[in-house]
Amino acid sequence: MPRKTALDLLKMKADSKKIVMVTAYDYTMARLVDAAGVDMVLVGDSLGMVIQGRQDTLSVTLDDMAYHGRCVDRGLQQAHLTVDMPFMSYQVSPEQALENAGRLVKEGNAQSVKLEGGERTAPAIEKIVEAGVPVVGHIGLTPQSVHALGGFKVQGRGEAGAEQLMRDALAVQSAGAFCVVLEAVPAHLAAEVTAALQVPTIGIGAGVDCDGQVLVCNDLLGFDSSFKPRFVKRFAQLEAPMIEAVKAYADEVRGGIFPDPEHSFGKRRGPTRIAKLY
Repeated sequence: MPRKTALDLLKMKADSKKIVMVTAYDYTMARLVDAAGVDMVLVGDSLGMVIQGRQDTLSVTLDDMAYHGRCVDRGLQQAHLTVDMPFMSYQVSPEQALENAGRLVKEGNAQSVKLEGGERTAPAIEKIVEAGVPVVGHIGLTPQSVHALGGFKVQGRGEAGAEQLMRDALAVQSAGAFCVVLEAVPAHLAAEVTAALQVPTIGIGAGVDCDGQVLVCNDLLGFDSSFKPRFVKRFAQLEAPMIEAVKAYADEVRGGIFPDPEHSFGKRRGPTRIAKLY
């Protein structure tokens, strides 16, 4: 099955088909979510928090994104691969944005790149799209602006906030983005934005009326029971079974049970001729 393209995803909105996006960071998880039939896989700069254990995404580098993009690409057969442009890889100028987007395509095997920001990011989006690289926009809660936003908070509240979010969405679409992520936006506002745009919206904490949804694979699989944002639904609770499995392994190693004959080569014998030499 060929990989989905930006045009395929645009057609899904036209056909009223929901888009399924999952954030993944490595080959194994990419292979599994692709086998499950997701439409898009995002290599998010959230890897700074999920993979590197940092408090935010700001220290993630372009090299980090390219490396994880390559890893994820190897696991995909049909899903579209989009890769985040990290903090300060596109904010300086449209020319800088184009150069770094090109790196993610060449070195990270990205089919498209994702940029945070609305009106202020539109010139960078336009420059990248003009060069033939598809772009996913990202508005609402933009984690790279966490300090300016005063933390991870719902965006678009109040009349002024709602108007700005709509302007951002239209600006991103006008600049050429084929898809827009709406993060931490009131559901009714996300529905209005979705109806106003010709390109698909992908929600995360933005209600059911978006054209698609995205969750981090580690979150939807329940790898960390201490992480409990309201927008995450755990479709499995794998943290405890994984810990128990490793404990069972450790117990068998310490008890001299593993490896048993079934998991060893040859029959168990007494000291060999070689051993007797010593």
